[in-house]
Amino acid sequence: MVTSSVQETRVWFITGCSSGFGRPLAETALERGETVVLTARNPQQVEDLAARFPDRTLAVQLDVTKPEEVREAVKKAIANFGRIDVLVNNAGCEVAGILEEVSDEAVRRQFETNFFGVLDILRVVLPHMRQQRSGHILNISSAACFEASAGEGIYISSKLALEGISGSLANEVRHFGIKVTMVEPGVFRTDFFNKSHVLVDTKIDEYKPIVNDMSQWVRDVRDMKIKLPGDPRKAALAMIKAVDSDNPPLRLALGADAVEIIDAALEFIKGGLDAWREVSLSTDFDEVVADKTQVATLG
Repeated sequence: MVTSSVQETRVWFITGCSSGFGRPLAETALERGETVVLTARNPQQVEDLAARFPDRTLAVQLDVTKPEEVREAVKKAIANFGRIDVLVNNAGCEVAGILEEVSDEAVRRQFETNFFGVLDILRVVLPHMRQQRSGHILNISSAACFEASAGEGIYISSKLALEGISGSLANEVRHFGIKVTMVEPGVFRTDFFNKSHVLVDTKIDEYKPIVNDMSQWVRDVRDMKIKLPGDPRKAALAMIKAVDSDNPPLRLALGADAVEIIDAALEFIKGGLDAWREVSLSTDFDEVVADKTQVATLG
């Protein structure tokens, strides 16, 4: 039986609550009086949160790459709290390495977590949100999508695939009262590079400078020689602010580095578009061009 106090709060379903943005977001939401389904591959890692907020939490085992666990986790959430108001697709990982050398198996594993796992959860949760005619979905992407750094092609492509479905999904479910936000963070001081990042070694000499630089950067981050600028707690507050908004953004950049990266990318794209505009416009059939000219003249 759902208590009235639970019914008056939003129910958050957050994947990957044991690490990354998942834990600070879950903790912040709980401290604000909300209800959270804490999912993790090892739910023992979130038992302390569940113990602190026993009436407003449910700790559930969930590996997003296992469809049976996805269905069971959502089923338990609905059975306990009656609804899911906010779905946060946070669980993710990074396989970094040179495109020539990352194995097919590693590429598929990357997409199973960052794309297909999210797609599966969306398809299981959306019927409930459609029925209740409300909901907000936060898909955690990355500002790296706008940077195209060497060695990150597989990770970035998985996040770009996620952004592709997120934009379309927003248009598909808007009339049901469901909102979608792509969260595009820069680098934050989480445990991502300790727990969720794998760098594939290179055996090709020409690529070694790239991989060596990446490897050194990750080591410096892990050893705290480089202090990443992003504060996960402030990221959690920003995401909650977006969910609180009556007009939330489709894209939410997090961090000054993310804003700088996206600004530079947009300027770069616009510069390329303008430089090649004449060539781009020259590919229409002549009669189509003539019709457009005639309409413009008549107007």
